[in-house]
Amino acid sequence: MALTPRGPRPPAGHGGRRHSRGDRRRGRRVLRWSAIVLAVAIVGTAGVGYLYYEHLNANIKKDALNIGDEKDRASESEPNAAGQTPLNILLIGSDARNTKENQKLGGAKDTYNTAPRADVQMLVHLSADRTNMSVVSMPRDTLLAIPKCTDPDTGKKYASSTSTMTNASLERGGPGCTVATWEKLTDIHIDHFIMVDFAGVVSMADAIGGVPVCVDANIRSHTSSGHGSGLELERGTTYIKGEQALQWLRTRYGFEDNTDIARAKAQHQYMNSMVRQLRENATLSSPNKLRKLADTATEALTVDEGLGSVTKLYDLSNELRKVPSKRITMTTMPWQYASDGDRVVPKPEEAEKVFRLVREDIALDGKDKKKTTTEDKTSADPAAADDEIAVQVQNGTRTSTQAAVTARAGEVTGLLVGKGFTAAKSDSSVLPSQDKTVVRYPSADLEGDAQRVAKALGVPMSSVKKSTDVSGVTLVVGADWRSGTTYKAAREDDSLPESEDTFNGADTKACMHVNPDFTW
Repeated sequence: MALTPRGPRPPAGHGGRRHSRGDRRRGRRVLRWSAIVLAVAIVGTAGVGYLYYEHLNANIKKDALNIGDEKDRASESEPNAAGQTPLNILLIGSDARNTKENQKLGGAKDTYNTAPRADVQMLVHLSADRTNMSVVSMPRDTLLAIPKCTDPDTGKKYASSTSTMTNASLERGGPGCTVATWEKLTDIHIDHFIMVDFAGVVSMADAIGGVPVCVDANIRSHTSSGHGSGLELERGTTYIKGEQALQWLRTRYGFEDNTDIARAKAQHQYMNSMVRQLRENATLSSPNKLRKLADTATEALTVDEGLGSVTKLYDLSNELRKVPSKRITMTTMPWQYASDGDRVVPKPEEAEKVFRLVREDIALDGKDKKKTTTEDKTSADPAAADDEIAVQVQNGTRTSTQAAVTARAGEVTGLLVGKGFTAAKSDSSVLPSQDKTVVRYPSADLEGDAQRVAKALGVPMSSVKKSTDVSGVTLVVGADWRSGTTYKAAREDDSLPESEDTFNGADTKACMHVNPDFTW
């Protein structure tokens, strides 16, 4: 997870996506997805006594969940028809070098005691009905907008920034700024975060006796200029632990095209393997080893206040372990190269599609049963009377190949007035380009009004979006509604964008491809 120098850009045309019953029961308590197990290793320590319980609680470090501005926050997830609510947890791997152990493991002496960076970021989405889990990684080299953040301890304010590497968000007041950055980018409400450092990764791998990983050739991650994680493995499957496990998670030079994207793929494979190991490894049925695991795990954790106790972590584990491995899907956020040709940025339409699937609680594996449609969802905040809802209507029918339809905003404004929205006004001062018709609103108190406008026009609720770019309810008539008085929404494609970096939690055959320049 450490910050390492960039590798060369891949060649042109690169696709980029590239015992007793009691003992058995205790073993099954362990969480099915590896990174989270740091939060729930304490499950096996139940009954060891109040003082030890308090000792574990004292181990857990806590920080603010979201330190961004309220205007940049995503709306809370809505419950499904059965009243169940999804759960979103951001996993953060910190490259902190603030202790002797972390400095030894992290290398890069020039960054000792500097602010840590979020070199691993994975959003875990637990479905409302607890039948499936989606995990979306973001490459640490992603350039994006980081919102204004305020350090909760010092009060220092960090101004918003544009085109900044996402791992820098952790330097701006703590994990709460990384959470704020994800919410601003994805419009997905994040309920919790869990952060772990170098030492935590190593102690976890040691405690479970090693994690099996596979490479398709001998690998040595080291360059003549001294770059690389130092990972050295023979072809085939090896059980790695300790520093070697950390090397695997940090390796970029040697996997596939030597990019951060390949590293994310290797991290996914490691996580899947750890899941299986945790479920099958009999050593975890030993109370003494479980206590040691609980101690080292809780010492390595930083969480938000909502997860800041053994009890709360245990409750979370009970929710997460309901998901069978075969319904866990891991993928990397769709990306493309930035203008500098080196870093990456979210691939606009495909990344937004992944984020929408998570927002709307649609399983990434495509195996959902039929759910209540988004059109049936309504806001908890009731709408004002139709004639009291002020609506700005903008003409967004312009495309790269077609000019905007003349007076289209005025035509749709007249349609709204005819439906009783007498406060609707046409805004001809801007001519945005919008593929799909959308209704935007700036704050939660206007969400109900925006939904009411959408319902009156037949616009699906998935096209009602919170945005800090508008000051009130704003209807942008898109290129999909260039004429007529009836809006016909295109059928949503709920399939996951094709990617080589998508894994199923039950996959036992994954093997990392070794770059030929790093074999021995």
